Amino acid sequence: MTSVSRLDRVLESIEDLSVDEQETLIDLISHRLAERRRSEIAANIAQAQAEYQSGKVFCGTVTQIMDELRK
Repeated sequence: MTSVSRLDRVLESIEDLSVDEQETLIDLISHRLAERRRSEIAANIAQAQAEYQSGKVFCGTVTQIMDELRK
């Protein structure tokens, strides 16, 4: 089944909800998306810290970084 038809079915189901239920659903989805983003950011930070501690991160001045990128 394609994602478009799946999305259409979800939208049809949402249209069957009352306005209050739709607003509650919007709030729930919004909060879940925010939490997912926070989790992704935390995972990226943890990965960056691990790479920094293992020496996989290049540190230097802007000129040094630009020189390194040109290699």
